[in-house]
Amino acid sequence: MEKEKKEPVALRPLPLLIFSSRWLQLPLYLGLIVAQCVYVFLFLKELWHLVSHATGFNEQQIMLVVLGLIDVVMISNLLVMVIVGGYETFVSRLNLEGHPDQPEWLSHVNAGVLKIKLSMAIIGISSIHLLRTFIEASRIGTPTATISSEAVMWQTIIHTIFILSAMGIAYVDQLTQTKH
Repeated sequence: MEKEKKEPVALRPLPLLIFSSRWLQLPLYLGLIVAQCVYVFLFLKELWHLVSHATGFNEQQIMLVVLGLIDVVMISNLLVMVIVGGYETFVSRLNLEGHPDQPEWLSHVNAGVLKIKLSMAIIGISSIHLLRTFIEASRIGTPTATISSEAVMWQTIIHTIFILSAMGIAYVDQLTQTKH
């Protein structure tokens, strides 16, 4: 059975203005694409730094640079989720159905799913930062130590709050979903 195409409904001026205001978000998403370009540049710069200095680095220094690269990739993934998912959810359809590169998660994205995915990405990014902090903190007492035990404690507390917040968001989303 073929879907019937509905004729677009003509909106009155005020609803049309309100509905059209969603396009004001377009420059925001374009700005995030520019930020994505900056992260690509940062990634390539850090990768070049790793490759060109690999023989002079010890294992711990290599691990810290690699964690930095992973951090950049995770933030970049977060940007993609916000750009693609936010545009699709709040501005306009991308009409990617049937496209071989359509992200799997995009077919069931809504504001609730997007919030959960974003919170999980933030937890992942926070985990990388916390791991880097723990590695750097292991050098406390050495001349190259750059982080205090108080800073480690606060980062751990903040990371725990991110986890609890994500659990709260997921729980509230589950409560608001209609049971089928």
